[in-house]
Amino acid sequence: METVWTKVKSSIKECMPGHTYRMWLQPVEFIRQDHDVIVLSCPNSFSKKRVQEHFGDLIQKELTENLGQSCRIMYEIISKGASPKQITPEPTPQLSLPRIELVNSSGRILRKEFTFDDFVVGGNNDFAYSASLSLASRKKNQQGALMLISKTGMGKSHLTQAVGNMILSENPGERVYYISAEDFSNEMVSAMRNDRVDAFKKKYRSNCDVLLLDDVHYLTGKDRTQVELAMTLDTLFESGKKIVFSSCCLPVDIPKLNDTLRSRLSSSLISQIDPPNFRTRVRILHKKALMRGMAIPEDVTRYLASELTEDIRQLESGLMSVTARSSLMGSMIDLELAESVIKNIVRQQKQITIDAIKKLVCSEFNVSPVEIISASRKQTIVRPRQIAMYLSRKYTDSPLQTIGKSFNRYHATAMHSIIQVEKGLKENRSLLKQVELISHKLETGNF
Repeated sequence: METVWTKVKSSIKECMPGHTYRMWLQPVEFIRQDHDVIVLSCPNSFSKKRVQEHFGDLIQKELTENLGQSCRIMYEIISKGASPKQITPEPTPQLSLPRIELVNSSGRILRKEFTFDDFVVGGNNDFAYSASLSLASRKKNQQGALMLISKTGMGKSHLTQAVGNMILSENPGERVYYISAEDFSNEMVSAMRNDRVDAFKKKYRSNCDVLLLDDVHYLTGKDRTQVELAMTLDTLFESGKKIVFSSCCLPVDIPKLNDTLRSRLSSSLISQIDPPNFRTRVRILHKKALMRGMAIPEDVTRYLASELTEDIRQLESGLMSVTARSSLMGSMIDLELAESVIKNIVRQQKQITIDAIKKLVCSEFNVSPVEIISASRKQTIVRPRQIAMYLSRKYTDSPLQTIGKSFNRYHATAMHSIIQVEKGLKENRSLLKQVELISHKLETGNF
């Protein structure tokens, strides 16, 4: 039977990408046969669930063809230290670990709902999911660093935190630091001002087992932070530690990044997360509704999935808006109600273009269309130009190259402008109000 299973795996290997086979099917082994029942092993519960849901039919088909008769398949989990024939029963649910948040209290708290089980996998994020799970579950693999690339709201933070949650659930003693690049920079500056640089270096170079660093594109132009982070990464790489980065753009596209840090980031396994397709959006809505105990009719779910195409956050917002309207109005959730909630958002988003944004921003700041694309470095011109680029990135699907070209700028300048506005929104209430006002006009079609 082991010979048959070897043939089955060879056949399966031919009909799927190599990384998918290595991640999910290669670890599956034949254990025993009880009459017409074939028992296969999986290394952990994550793998078992994935193999059953995504490859179960294919395995069934290949086994039936090679055996010449129908069979039933069972999956069991084998512990990492067990011999090939020693089977460990599936573990009972683990109790919540007391004060688990203290393990990574030096950074942000991991959200407990951001796990691999709660992540919806589709063609847009399959590789990112596989790579993240591989890094979290295989201690001895060669992959030590992963970089997740996507626009806001595509799930990169979910996967980043899922890595940390899984590592902590299996190894509570691991020192997991989840922190944004901006917080890392601020912490370093504080350490320098308070003569605690040695403690800062020791914390990240010696007392860190897993570093989860969000939004590394915020490091643009921060030379001293870049140098310190590059040296920290060298130490972590050499020590075999796990590192996950996230960013909205590739290392080569991050402006004002020194060559050493750019090289360290580029040496990671880089995975792009694209917008989900219709089928994946439907599955995301099903998952979100189930998690919140919501009963959403299938026709409403499919309507939301067809109309809310921007990102996962928009899907979740639409779902919550529909259920909230239903609850407040005491009416049933149906297509008519869903349309009344969604139509304004969708209608206006489909009309927003870079030219429309440029025209509106010029009107708001009393700047001419010629001035906003000129070479002028006056603050009265630079700030509206940066805001227009930021809004173009937020409300259109145009790539950075297209946005930059629309303002007679390179894509790196467009990226720098977007980052500057994002930072300013956190620190400058006046800027925040300006951007919110323009955003409201765009979303309501008042442009």
